[in-house]
Amino acid sequence: MVKDCQSVWNNCLHSIKEGVGEQSFNTWFSPIDPIKLENNVLTIQVPSQFFYEWLEEHYVHILRKVIHQELGPEGRLEYSVIVDKGNEKYKPFTINLPNNNKSNKPKEQPREEPLNPFALNGVDLSQQNSQLNPNYTFDTFIEGDCNRLARSAGYAVAKKPGITSFNPLMIYGGVGLGKTHLVQAIGNEIKDTLNGKFVLYVSSEKFTNQFIDALRNNKIQDFSNYYLHIDALIIDDVQFLGGKERTQEIFFHIFNHLHQNGKQIIMTSDRPPRDLKGLEDRLLSRFKWGLTADLQQPDLETRIAIIQNKMESDGIHIPEDVIEYLAYSVDTNIRELEGVLISLIAHASLNRKEIDLELAKQTLKNIVHDIESEVGIDFIQKTIAEHFAVKIDDLKAKTRKKEIVIARQVSMYFCKEHTNHSLKSIGYHFGGRDHSTVIHAVQSVNDMMQVDKRFREEMEELKKRFKMKKV
Repeated sequence: MVKDCQSVWNNCLHSIKEGVGEQSFNTWFSPIDPIKLENNVLTIQVPSQFFYEWLEEHYVHILRKVIHQELGPEGRLEYSVIVDKGNEKYKPFTINLPNNNKSNKPKEQPREEPLNPFALNGVDLSQQNSQLNPNYTFDTFIEGDCNRLARSAGYAVAKKPGITSFNPLMIYGGVGLGKTHLVQAIGNEIKDTLNGKFVLYVSSEKFTNQFIDALRNNKIQDFSNYYLHIDALIIDDVQFLGGKERTQEIFFHIFNHLHQNGKQIIMTSDRPPRDLKGLEDRLLSRFKWGLTADLQQPDLETRIAIIQNKMESDGIHIPEDVIEYLAYSVDTNIRELEGVLISLIAHASLNRKEIDLELAKQTLKNIVHDIESEVGIDFIQKTIAEHFAVKIDDLKAKTRKKEIVIARQVSMYFCKEHTNHSLKSIGYHFGGRDHSTVIHAVQSVNDMMQVDKRFREEMEELKKRFKMKKV
């Protein structure tokens, strides 16, 4: 029976739909049109170059699998990319990708197991897969006040693994702040600059599963031997070792051996060692031997730099007002910020629109819930506390330290400017102060803006931030 391109692609879509979520399927596969099937090469038309790159980066394995199922081992996939939509008279201008590129030729799926920890005979460990993402480098890790210590320590470790006093190096912080990016950047730097070093990145969950398999198959000695050969061990999310006594015991011995032999140990966690639960005291004490550095939420300047770097690397231009709007609006973590950028680019590409402020607002409306919300007292207090590097509780406390008094007065000033709260209500939100205190604060801020140029510039920057919040 002769196959036609539409039926082959329909069969592919049926398999793809089972492997991806409905939203992903509707966004990335429904717009695709099959246009040709010749010599086991299926050509599909996609709306843009970005669309093609996204499929190749995120769905290439599932595409290879379904093409293999439908067309056999010699089957290939080719893209017809719309570069110009044309008009009523002319057809769209397209290019075919990949050109003479066999990257889409189906091949054996990579094994899910990152490494076989029981096969060391005659193996050059430095050539083994370290499970590092090559995109995670120091060049793509934007430095800011929120991560400067951790990044500097990581770079020092990458240049002299096992030699600095930062051994072990523990990086901790909340979700989406760049812990995995930073530790993998260290690993990539070691591999790229120090030939012969065996670097391994492994999650604590994977480490635990490998250990359980070793127990089941009586391969504990082989498992240990494998890990004892590592020059730089990167273990992610060590908090998940909590409560796993046998796994902690084997990790304790591996840790000791590597440390005593000048090998580098790098770990990440969602909290500092003192707050880790379910871990043995002897392990926790060793975690504190080296350096513990935290990653904090990125400040405004760092968020702007992250957006600019991401857009430059993707070759996409975004207007300055859009960059500022995104940076002001998404202040939680880097992962969410990058997700917003991807969504914005996807909307622009799929809808063939220019990226502007209006499109950014539409894109973020369903992602960041409070973007269109009123500037309230809580938001003002949070923003001012971040700007003046004080705690929100300090703004409500009775302390009379100069830097806190100024931050408190500025907060009251903006509450008066941007909210409908009465003076009495504003005072209540600042530790139960009376309305006269708020009046004095507003007058003091006005006076300082008259005589202090630097303070006036700070206030203008803060006004801009609150105005952007209201856009």
